[in-house]
Amino acid sequence: MNLTLKVWRQASANIKGGFVTYPVANISEEMSFLEMFDVLNERLITEGNEPIAFDHDCREGICGMCSMHINGRAHGPQSGTTTCQLHMRHFKDGETITVEPWRAKAFPVIKDLVVNRSAFDKIQAAGGFISVNTGNAKDANSLPIPKDDADASFFAAACIGCGACVAACKNSSAMLFVSAKVSQFALLPQGQVERVDRALNMVKEMDALGFGNCTNTGSCEAECPKEISIENIARLNREYLLATLKK
Repeated sequence: MNLTLKVWRQASANIKGGFVTYPVANISEEMSFLEMFDVLNERLITEGNEPIAFDHDCREGICGMCSMHINGRAHGPQSGTTTCQLHMRHFKDGETITVEPWRAKAFPVIKDLVVNRSAFDKIQAAGGFISVNTGNAKDANSLPIPKDDADASFFAAACIGCGACVAACKNSSAMLFVSAKVSQFALLPQGQVERVDRALNMVKEMDALGFGNCTNTGSCEAECPKEISIENIARLNREYLLATLKK
């Protein structure tokens, strides 16, 4: 495959960036999108040019580091797929592909396609955990949890914190991420002790960090690589209302 890449280049957060066009040739359709970037970077280094900075770690769709906006979609054209699991067979020979970083006030650009997503860490630190002593591990059958609740908690916990929900939202809202982290504990007995503080503190931190408001357009669910449901946002709204009344 022969392709044309329009890639956002930005030396640092304080320097104005812009798109740079790169032709790439002889790309196998079996390559992942990141492997194609590896090929381009090897060429740039050989030519004595600065390689393109982008985030990656596991390259198995687990860590959520591979945050790229590809042709106007978070993680690219394949639904339910992270950038590292996106393969070149989903593009056409001769196609022009535009690649840029997440666009959100709370995710400032560090360099090129790399953004600072430490805002998610701060939200998680505000309440996305269980700190009370719940005792020793119990036999699974001695702590009955309705299957629907267990499944919903498991699906919420599948969130990898990649930030695609924020990048896809017209308001740069982090509600899908926060609701997933609140839901996974709200549905389990172990999460009940800190239930009120968790909802209040995580939402407060989210607002303080500059994320936008949720207007329920559903774009976050559509672009989430783990297909986290917006039902979690409804649950977070209920949790927040209940916590506000109790306080």
